[in-house]
Amino acid sequence: MTRWLYLGAVLGGLLGGPTSAWGQESGLPVGSRAPAVVVKDLDGKPVDLGSYLGRQPVLLEFWATWCEVCEALLPTVEAAHRAYGDRVAFFGVNVTVNQTPERVRKYVDSRHPPFRTLYDADGDAVRAYAAPTTSYIVIVDRAGTVRYTGTGASQDLAAVLRTVAAP
Repeated sequence: MTRWLYLGAVLGGLLGGPTSAWGQESGLPVGSRAPAVVVKDLDGKPVDLGSYLGRQPVLLEFWATWCEVCEALLPTVEAAHRAYGDRVAFFGVNVTVNQTPERVRKYVDSRHPPFRTLYDADGDAVRAYAAPTTSYIVIVDRAGTVRYTGTGASQDLAAVLRTVAAP
């Protein structure tokens, strides 16, 4: 049932019209503490996001292989990773709606997204981060505070990453 409710939220977000790259319509409140959740990677190994939060900046993208908006956002995420990947931990949290680990692995092997792929089979990260849709980006500073959330294909990630990655 949880997957169907989430699918409804995802489709509602995709069909609900354009979103602002800077305005927060929903999701985790900017200024709040980022949740430390454990999510498995594609090999089934647990990844504790808490071991990154509060130590270094983190970018999380909630995505799916079928998400056209995520595909349109990919060049922006790639550019951000090229510029800040040595100072910011990049994670792609697959929402697992209509996904299997094999399907996600095939996508990752062919497209090489610039993040460590996590497979949120139980929806723990989706719930903890109040992910309203796919293409949802959360940027967390080195203190563990949420500095940005956004959705859509045209997000200005560089401006926020420049700030959170500064020495």
